[in-house]
Amino acid sequence: MSWTRVFVLSLLPALLLLHLCEYLVSSEVESAAVKDHSKPRDHKGAARQVFMPESDASSFIKRRSRRSNRYYEIQIEQRVKIAASEQRREYNEEQRTEQEHYVEEERDEQNERTRETNEQYREYHYDGLSPQYYWFH
Repeated sequence: MSWTRVFVLSLLPALLLLHLCEYLVSSEVESAAVKDHSKPRDHKGAARQVFMPESDASSFIKRRSRRSNRYYEIQIEQRVKIAASEQRREYNEEQRTEQEHYVEEERDEQNERTRETNEQYREYHYDGLSPQYYWFH
């Protein structure tokens, strides 16, 4: 029995809203006019309004084909920015390459000095035995 009460109580606000909407609409609208569609429509006339002759269309396109000066200014600015970015990239790449060469040469020199030092150390401590033993044999 409780579900029927819930159902009825939920329908009451819906009916109240419908009645209120009907009252509001009926108070504002006094009459409604319907258009007469008994005469046939002129489809060619509608097409004439949408489409234009080819000569008019081509002249319209010719007049509208040139872009504004602002567009060309933006293009020039972008080219200048791209050129500056390219120069900056090349400069950074050149600096990085020089740094890599410098580090490589420095590493080679350090390796050469270390090799010479080790060789001198071995020659100084060589005791005539093979393999070469140091002073702790």
